[in-house]
Amino acid sequence: MEHGEHPHRKPSILNPSFPEKLLFDGEVVSVDLKPHWWHFAQPGGATILTVALWLLSLARVDGGIGTVLHWVTGVGALYSTLWLGVRWLQWRSTHFVVTSDRLIHRSGIFAKQGIAIPLERVNNINFQQTIFEKLIRAGDLLIESGGEDGQQRFSDVRKPDEVQRLIHAQIEENGRPDSVAGSVTDVATQLEKLEGLRDRGSISQEEFEREKRRLLG
Repeated sequence: MEHGEHPHRKPSILNPSFPEKLLFDGEVVSVDLKPHWWHFAQPGGATILTVALWLLSLARVDGGIGTVLHWVTGVGALYSTLWLGVRWLQWRSTHFVVTSDRLIHRSGIFAKQGIAIPLERVNNINFQQTIFEKLIRAGDLLIESGGEDGQQRFSDVRKPDEVQRLIHAQIEENGRPDSVAGSVTDVATQLEKLEGLRDRGSISQEEFEREKRRLLG
């Protein structure tokens, strides 16, 4: 939220790619983030290094040793490129989302896994950054919640200090007397929505049971 922005306006960091079919009726996304580019640091660095060595082996070394180096560096370059591709697919399928009702983390290329924490159960939000992570504006979020989840760590979050502030702002927005009535959703309606998500295969049976326990809790 920029300085001077109206205090009652909901904060927003949007990268509109989170599937709307996974949201409850009336639920609004205010934060939708992919992991920070630092997520690619290891496979990206390995790919650059191995490809450079492979090209160098072609240009500088001849004979039997050169052939061996060419094959070794070529395999290394292929492996690191595949590693980078898999990491990119993981990045594409990962969402860190804050809605008007929940905090959601969802990932997985084929087999999906996710965490959904109702905002009213969030007890504490902290972030951790090394000196280098502070320079590149990345870090980890540690979110403490009531119930069975305890503390959850979310890594490679972009601008974790700002995300922390926006989550607090959303919780505060939900807690205002003039917004509580509009934010309360009938439990039966939410359960019906959950059943629809499960029947369409958008969430697993385990996710359905976990969300159902939260709603009834």
